[in-house]
Amino acid sequence: MLKVGLIGAGHLGKIHLKLLKTIPEIDFIGFYDADNEAATTISEKFEVPFFDNAEELIQSCDAIDIVTPTPFHHQYAMACIDNGKHFFIEKPIAQNDHEANEICQEAAKKQLIGQIGHVERFNPAFLTVKDQITQPLFIETHRLAQFNPRGTDVSVVLDLMIHDLDLILTAVKDEVVDIQASGVALISKEADIVNARLKFKKGCVANITASRLSVKNMRKMRIFQSSAYLSLDFLKRSSEIVRLTDEPIGESPSFEIKNAQEEVIKYISFDIPKPPDVNAIEMELTAFKNSILHKKPIQVSLNEGKDALELALKISKVLSNSHVQAIG
Repeated sequence: MLKVGLIGAGHLGKIHLKLLKTIPEIDFIGFYDADNEAATTISEKFEVPFFDNAEELIQSCDAIDIVTPTPFHHQYAMACIDNGKHFFIEKPIAQNDHEANEICQEAAKKQLIGQIGHVERFNPAFLTVKDQITQPLFIETHRLAQFNPRGTDVSVVLDLMIHDLDLILTAVKDEVVDIQASGVALISKEADIVNARLKFKKGCVANITASRLSVKNMRKMRIFQSSAYLSLDFLKRSSEIVRLTDEPIGESPSFEIKNAQEEVIKYISFDIPKPPDVNAIEMELTAFKNSILHKKPIQVSLNEGKDALELALKISKVLSNSHVQAIG
């Protein structure tokens, strides 16, 4: 059994708490939250122990799940490292490069397992097609959300766009050589709506849009490669694959492409694969547990979290240099 504790019992923290109580091989020890009044209510509602001291909780566990606001990620990650405990951190890994580097370096020195909560890696839409992603030529993403005061302690790049940055880095596995970005700050000090365009060394281009002031929610990604087009809808947890082939594929619906002589030269096949029926958060926490207890590969490593953060910060720097427009 793995003794696990939770730090941070806000909206997302409560979801983690409920799941940690049910995952096999996890002994949920309890949680800590800075809001004593709210923590008391949560403790009574979910019938779980509340620790009024984070250090005491850390010392009582084998691993800690950190689901606090971003400014506290480094503090609690380092407390885990100092006490020799494995840890899971919600994205982003930290506020800045310095904090992220220290977390990665110190965890490696003590051979501790750390995982970052880039939960879209476990979304059925991505799980269904990830093995079909080969050499993307163009990627387009839209992550639009209705306003929610949670997350406004950071820009929309670190709050929302970083999900897609992690997925893009996972899909492309190449060096970013050019970044263009523009954004608008409407209700917070930093950008609330941002568009970024990334160019990779081998030629892939990614166009990324994120907004936390949308009329409706949208989380979509389109991936174009030489022989296929992949469409992912993270909200609907579904995906579609359109392939250009020399022959029809099985029983998939297909259309013939003919030349001027009416000869069939290619087929366009449509496939809507059945997604796995999984809970993405439960799956990522289970993966974290399996990395510790069963030596399974870490699904979203600290270094991968650091890479996504570094790219997000580079986009933020471009935005800062281009003078993000403020309205109002």
